[in-house]
Amino acid sequence: MTEQTETTSLLVQAKTEGLKVHTRDGDGLGEVHALMVDKRSGHTTHAIISISGFLGMNKSFYPLPFELLSYNAVEDGYVVTADRRLLEGGPSWANTPPEFNQAYADRVASYYGVSSANVA
Repeated sequence: MTEQTETTSLLVQAKTEGLKVHTRDGDGLGEVHALMVDKRSGHTTHAIISISGFLGMNKSFYPLPFELLSYNAVEDGYVVTADRRLLEGGPSWANTPPEFNQAYADRVASYYGVSSANVA
């Protein structure tokens, strides 16, 4: 029997349909497309936010450290504590997601000025 090496401690969970995301000003921003969960601790490390372009076309995905989101019970959704322009200028993809390895997690954390999650 061969031993398999675990490549990442993250588990992607994409069962977040309809979970809205707003800006601090209350404007609709998009939805949580997926949550990145650490398999060992069970803690959410990142949320993948989907933002649609003009008329709902050209959807883009933005990995956001989970600590930059706060839950709003009244709206039953999340509020991004970072500025929308900062988010839209950050790491993202449109069609093919990158490999979410430690280097990518470090890049995301560095962009947002937060501590990097250990995903190795």
